[in-house]
Amino acid sequence: MNPWRGLETLPKQIWILSAATLVNRAGTMVLPFLVLYITRTLGITPARAALALTVYGIGALCTMPLAGWLTDRAGPMAVIKSSLFGCGGLLFLFPVAHRFPAILLMTFFFAVLNESLRPPSLSIISDCVDPPRRKSAFALSRLAVNLGMSVGPALGGVLAVFSFRLLFFVDGASSILAGVLLLLAPWPHPSPRGYRDHEWDDPKDLGREIEAESIEPLAAPHPGADLVAFRNRPMLYFLMALIPVQMVFFQLTSTVPLFVVRYLHLPESVYGLIFTINTLMIVALEVPLNTAMANWSHRSTLTLGALLYAIGFGSFALVSRMSHIVVSVIVFTFGEMILLPGSSAYAAEIAPAGRRGEYMGLYTMSFSIAFSLGPLAGAALLQRWGPHGLWGFAFVSGSIAAFLMSRIGEGEVRSTANSR
Repeated sequence: MNPWRGLETLPKQIWILSAATLVNRAGTMVLPFLVLYITRTLGITPARAALALTVYGIGALCTMPLAGWLTDRAGPMAVIKSSLFGCGGLLFLFPVAHRFPAILLMTFFFAVLNESLRPPSLSIISDCVDPPRRKSAFALSRLAVNLGMSVGPALGGVLAVFSFRLLFFVDGASSILAGVLLLLAPWPHPSPRGYRDHEWDDPKDLGREIEAESIEPLAAPHPGADLVAFRNRPMLYFLMALIPVQMVFFQLTSTVPLFVVRYLHLPESVYGLIFTINTLMIVALEVPLNTAMANWSHRSTLTLGALLYAIGFGSFALVSRMSHIVVSVIVFTFGEMILLPGSSAYAAEIAPAGRRGEYMGLYTMSFSIAFSLGPLAGAALLQRWGPHGLWGFAFVSGSIAAFLMSRIGEGEVRSTANSR
């Protein structure tokens, strides 16, 4: 059986959105080089220049609920197109800012426009795909992100040799090009009932539609007032369980490079190899893995993903050579490939149809919270307690998340096929 076969039946909307995501992400190069750009342009210290990333995180944190609210009211495509064209225009203007306060202001609005893509994109996938195929659809979206990110920063490194301004122009052009792609692409319009009224390309998909009719939405058993995202207990419990492991996830771009270079005394190229292994595994395995796990319960998927994160990052406390690092990276990458599409699918199933933007805004806001807290906490632990304290904390934090995930209620989405 071909594990990629399930992608053939995904709606056209998902493929169009993934293509636009790939184009946009292939131009991502401003954010990875922002601190270096500020230090080179203004001649200020890296520590002060890093304030721009804090401002970006604040902008992202403020944006998610607003973007979710707008998604439910203006429609996800209107938010996505506005974000892409607005972000492209802002990036063309960014090099005009020559003072640090002006750059910080530009960075804040860059975060607002750039991060407002996430809630509507997740909402489209949630609305267009029936529950049994959502993990595969979210995995396909992440595949587009990772393929693009494997190109953008690398190309940015080459362009930066000639001129940092080129990074802003290319990144802005990729955003506008993605917006044009969405404008020109034939976009099917589903009925208000969502995926159940799609015209299936393959008659065999009719069976999936009938099966989907037997699926009980997670939101159904709760009173209407409880469906507001900020008051929905299952959603809040899920985010409480997710944030500890998200904080572990963000160690990859914060304390892992310090650990590899300063404590293991390995060259910077080893840290680059970690990203290479991680990206190649995601590109090659994430979609087939999630297709194979489509019928797993949310509880099993989320628990296993968080546990593999705990083991993978926690095992850094025991590494002493390159082969050990590779094993740890493989383990936590499997955790990433299982947990992130699974968590998006679970958030989509908790959300009622009319509030998916709101729920996805709250869900993506949890990543901004973890991004704000995780690197700061990790750096403090590494400085005070050393690698064993840091990775011990990562293991405990991931294990707590796994335990909380294992307590997710029994009212999960299951098809009649699974109950037979």
